Amino acid sequence: MINNAFLVKDARAWVKRQQGRDEVISIRLDQECEDAAAVFQLYTAYEADPDYMGRILFDAQKYWIYDGEMLTVAEQEQVAKFIINYREVL
Repeated sequence: MINNAFLVKDARAWVKRQQGRDEVISIRLDQECEDAAAVFQLYTAYEADPDYMGRILFDAQKYWIYDGEMLTVAEQEQVAKFIINYREVL
């Protein structure tokens, strides 16, 4: 598992979309996937049957890559920054 990862459970993030409406997405830590140091599955939030939006994979140095087709580069960066900078509110 990635060291110093701040997002260690499911979370929701607001994504400012470049085209269309901004939306909240669900970010789910995938603890079973061994493709990278940390893998986060992305889904639409607040839907009974959420749409899969791809995944973000991180290596041990927190370099990331998006595996999917629904997010632009700017949107991918928003999600990656959210995951890296996530702080649990106590």
